[in-house]
This record gives sequence, C-alpha cells and structure tokens, in this order.
Amino acid sequence: MTLRQIEPKQRGFLIVNSHPDGAAHTVHRMWEGIEARTDGRRPTALVLGHSAGYGLATLVAGLRRHGIRGIGVAFEGADNGRRTATAGWYRTAATARLAAEHGHDFRFVNTDAFSADAKTHVLDLLEEHYGPIDYLVYSLAAPRRTDPATGAVHHSVIKPLGAAYEAPALDFSGDDPKVTRFRIEPGTEEEERATVAVMGGDDWDLWVRALAARRLLADGFTTAALTYVGSEVTAPVYRHGTIGAAKEHLERTAHDLNASPLLKEKDGRAFTVVAGAAVTQASSAIPSIALYTAFLRTVLGADGFRSTAQQAVDLWDQLEGRSPLVLDEAGRIRLDGWELDGAVQDRVRELWADPELGLDSARAGADWFMSQVRELYGWGVDGVSYDRPAEPDVPWPAAH
Repeated sequence: MTLRQIEPKQRGFLIVNSHPDGAAHTVHRMWEGIEARTDGRRPTALVLGHSAGYGLATLVAGLRRHGIRGIGVAFEGADNGRRTATAGWYRTAATARLAAEHGHDFRFVNTDAFSADAKTHVLDLLEEHYGPIDYLVYSLAAPRRTDPATGAVHHSVIKPLGAAYEAPALDFSGDDPKVTRFRIEPGTEEEERATVAVMGGDDWDLWVRALAARRLLADGFTTAALTYVGSEVTAPVYRHGTIGAAKEHLERTAHDLNASPLLKEKDGRAFTVVAGAAVTQASSAIPSIALYTAFLRTVLGADGFRSTAQQAVDLWDQLEGRSPLVLDEAGRIRLDGWELDGAVQDRVRELWADPELGLDSARAGADWFMSQVRELYGWGVDGVSYDRPAEPDVPWPAAH
C-alpha cells in the first residue's frame, strides 16, 4: 500500500491529476443507473477507446444490459509516484472489477490502438479467447497518430476552415464561470489533412481489414464509429472546421465499408453514430462547446439532457434489434434528436445572442458543466472522502 493524500492540480482549463476513488465511483454510478437486462444473446465486442466518454458509456451499457464479452482497448498512464494515473486508468480498473463481479468475460488492453503492434496483440487475444466478433465500436479521440505504414506523425488541431472564428466561450478555469471571447485563425490545408489522418476513418478501416484478414468477423458483424454534428452555433469551429472534416471522412469510411466485399460477404453493417452533446475530456477542450453545453443543459434541465449512458443504452437496443434503428438520410444512427429539437435550439440561440446575459440565466448550467469537468478526473464526486489518503497505484486488469 502506498496511500497518499491527493489534491486536485489544475492548470488553466486542465486538471492534471485524478482521484482513484472518485474516478471509480463515477463508473459505479453509471453502472447502477443502467437497468440490467441480459435475457438475450451475449454478443462479442471489441471496444476501441473504452476508458472515457461515449466509449466508456457504450462499454458499461453493453456489459450491464447485454452481457457483452470481448476486449476493450485504451491508452492510459499509470501512477508514477509523482503524478497519479490517468482517470481512464482508474475507470478501467473499476469497470473490470464490476465485470468480474457480475460474471462477464471481458479483457482490457492498454496500448496505442493506432499502432500495428496493437492490432496484432489484440487480434491474437481475440483468436485465443473469443473467436469472431459481433461488434467493433470505434470511439478513439487523440491529439496525434503515427501512420503505421509511413511512420509519419500527424497532429490534430481544432480550427475553423476558410475564415477566422471569433466567438464567446465559457472560462471555467477559476472558481466561478465567466464569459470570455476567443479568436482562432483558420487551419491550413496541411492541418486539415493531419486532423483527418488522426480523427478520420483511416484507422477504423484498418481495424476492420485486420479483423477480416484473421477471419474474426462474425456473420452479421456490425461496426459503429461515434461522431457528432451539433448545433449551428458551434458549427464554425466544429462541423465546418478541421474536426468536421475528419468526421465527414469518418462518415465516408462507413459508406465505403458498407460497399466493401469484406462486409458484404458477412452480411455486415457499418454505421456512424451521431451522439448528442456531452461533457467529455475531448469536448471540454473545444472552444465555445463549453458555453454551448452549459446553455443547452439550462434549456433542457436535468431530466431533458440525456447522459452518455442513456444514449449508449439507446444505441445498444437499436443495434441488437430491441428497438428500431433511427437513421437519417445519410444512413447515420441518430441519438441526438433531444439536442437538436427546434424549440430547444431556438432557446439556445437566444442565450447565445447575448452570452453575458445568457450566462446570468444559465448559471446553474455553467456550474453543472464545471462540476462535470471535475468529475471527469474523479473530483467533486458525491460520496467520496477526499480528506482521506487514497491508493493511487492501482493495477491495470490482466488481459491474459
């Protein structure tokens, strides 16, 4: 035991350490909030990016509601004595304990999913323990990717395209939220290409092809990649920016996969899944998204704003045929109808038109957003005793 008193360390918008008990508690709370229902089949799944955001929610919902078996992949850092492990590390350990306690056969691998070695290792584990998989869930978000073929390192950026973008933002670096303004110069063609290389569909396609080459696609195989559309309010920096270009590439990849012999011979399907707004480590780093999400939460309230877990339950029920697929004209699964409802967006635009005044009306939503950001790292979680020493050196669950 190496118990330490752990205090939050924040640098501007970033929290650079995490609390093991708080991070674990968020997983337990998510687990308990999902109705257990495993009366049907228990599909085999590979979840890439399982330790945070929608990837975590999809994994927990799949385990809790459908008893999935298989492998989760994430890339997290261990405690090194000076800095705690990442929150995703602690969340993985907590998820593994819950899965084991409830008799679920699931393994967890800590590796760079973009690398060729990772694919070989994970596919070896699948061959040894599970055989062909029913689902591949692709939920990777990263700042960089090394191309396994060329060795080139690509860095993603969050920038508009074509023209500079100036807009209000939520400053949550202090004790009280406030409105600030920011300006981002447009991304270059090279920055757009690099962002697409990191966040687009190239790696998703490589995973599907690697699985097919090892005969690890089950009949009726389905793969789903998480994406986001969002509001016209944030479109210049998101959907019409470098990230949006990557998401469009992801959607084209789904189309290409559906047309490929690899999926046709398995009667397979590839979807992009348009989720609704959420407070994640990735989204909180995107300028203006924080303020927009605070306004959205204010308009919808606690009951109307759907959590990642609620959306993941909807997704699994659609994929497993327990509810009809909700598809748009582009063939994307839509989970975001609650967010993009016309009346909801009209009210958000009213707040956005005068953001300082809007924040006065949306103070509860801003406070909620700040609390959610802290919870991403295990801080401010109800029921956790932060005044007591905690064990930061938590082992990663064995994958053997």
